[in-house]
Amino acid sequence: MKPEAELKIVFDQAGGADAQFVRDHLDFYNVGVTGVSAYYPVNFLLKNDRGETMGGLLGSVWGGWLHITFLWIDEAVRGQRWATKLMDQAEAYALERHCHSATLDTHSFQARPFYEKRGYEVFGTLDDYPKGHKKFFLRKKL
Repeated sequence: MKPEAELKIVFDQAGGADAQFVRDHLDFYNVGVTGVSAYYPVNFLLKNDRGETMGGLLGSVWGGWLHITFLWIDEAVRGQRWATKLMDQAEAYALERHCHSATLDTHSFQARPFYEKRGYEVFGTLDDYPKGHKKFFLRKKL
């Protein structure tokens, strides 16, 4: 290993292969410590007849948990229960992979009431994230 003086910190907004390298190595560490290697990406997309993406739910399954990272529906098709259908699909997928719980986060200007209607409960809050708003962390037993 070269001396620390020869290392440098580089900002790379795009991330690319180097960012994936960091994620992969943290995953390898987590598997080594826990022995839990079953990891499943969760990517359910909502497409129209032209193949355009009109929404989606992205996340992962690991360690008995479904983690929902993103849920978004295009304004043109909001109010048609697509978010509910995507959540149903993701939770069913998680149950097939023997998950016991799900987690996600949302902001005060986003969809907290929607998630609470689905049985999610707030277990943590960050104030002023961003200023004047809150970020909520929620979980649900599946």
